[in-house]
Amino acid sequence: MTTKPVDAEAAQERLRRWRLVLGGDQADGTGCALSGPDAAMDGALTALYGKEAAPRTGRERAGGLGASAPAVARWLGDIRTYFPSSVVQVMQRDAIDRLGLATLLLEPEMLEAVEADVHLVGTLLSLHHAMPDRTRETARAVVRKVVEDLERRLADRTRATLTGALDRGARVSRPRHHDIDWDRTIAANLKHYLPEYRTVVPERLIGHGRASRGVKKDVVLCVDQSGSMAASVVYASVFAAVLASLRSISTRLVVFDTAVADLTDRLDDPVDVLFGTRLGGGTDINRALAYCQSQITRPTETVVVLISDLYEGGLRNEMLKRVAAMQAAGVRFVTLLALSDEGAPAYDREHAAALAELGAPAFACTPELFPEVMAAAIEKRALPIPEAG
Repeated sequence: MTTKPVDAEAAQERLRRWRLVLGGDQADGTGCALSGPDAAMDGALTALYGKEAAPRTGRERAGGLGASAPAVARWLGDIRTYFPSSVVQVMQRDAIDRLGLATLLLEPEMLEAVEADVHLVGTLLSLHHAMPDRTRETARAVVRKVVEDLERRLADRTRATLTGALDRGARVSRPRHHDIDWDRTIAANLKHYLPEYRTVVPERLIGHGRASRGVKKDVVLCVDQSGSMAASVVYASVFAAVLASLRSISTRLVVFDTAVADLTDRLDDPVDVLFGTRLGGGTDINRALAYCQSQITRPTETVVVLISDLYEGGLRNEMLKRVAAMQAAGVRFVTLLALSDEGAPAYDREHAAALAELGAPAFACTPELFPEVMAAAIEKRALPIPEAG
């Protein structure tokens, strides 16, 4: 029988994992000693999650990064050695939050060592006005790496989904064979069913029109750039650039805090868009929507997407009246509490409920769902709102 050695090995592995989690102080109860790579891994965890209380005694875990750039550089290398990329990104975010390491990201050496992700981009954008000149190019390279990765992951599906939605919107009665919408054609010709031949005679064909060269839809992305919306700003900038690449969609990108900035002229490069934002500050949704409303020339062919946690610092009633007025004119209005993988952030539930009463329910949207949301908005059908979990 070999079960006992296997069981003993599994038990030892559990003790090892608990020892790494608990930190090795006198209360962890594992009695497990670490050596080699395990000890180095524990040191990396200790530096970030260790106790900050006074004198270190015995094997108690204590914080060890401080504000030393060389120590941080070594630590960044260590965590990339011992942990997978997804864990590295979480630990980097925790280091920025817990140990105040954001200012060290102003050093190009630090930027070259970090694992780039959407959250790091948000941090860099909040710091970029304070960056020394020698750091700016490195920061742009980090941001560009993340943006290009997002474009590879999201662009093709977005273009395919929205092109299909636009084509379906142009119905024709004399379609070419490969453009026939068979479901609608059969439904329209059921009265011509011939039982003896068990077939339908399609006297009237219904098809998808081919995409024309002209602009079919106007899309306005109105994005809250307050600090809590950093990841949403990154994703919205990438999607705005993808939408702008479609000739049949006229895309406008507006970002706001208490002021409003129209970044439409930068949509050929989402990195330029991101460095045109200013994360942080207050929120004036009403002012932003007033600007968006002033840019609408074809209301029945326009989709406005507000991406915000809805904490309004401006005129609440005016904001709601403005949404109602746009909808009454034929605008399709969509409210997203977030455009990110993290789900809904803290948001103003009263404003969300008020918008829902106006027919613009607010919900969080993942980047993978966003193309479907936009397709539904373009086709003027029900939005694919995720079920509350």
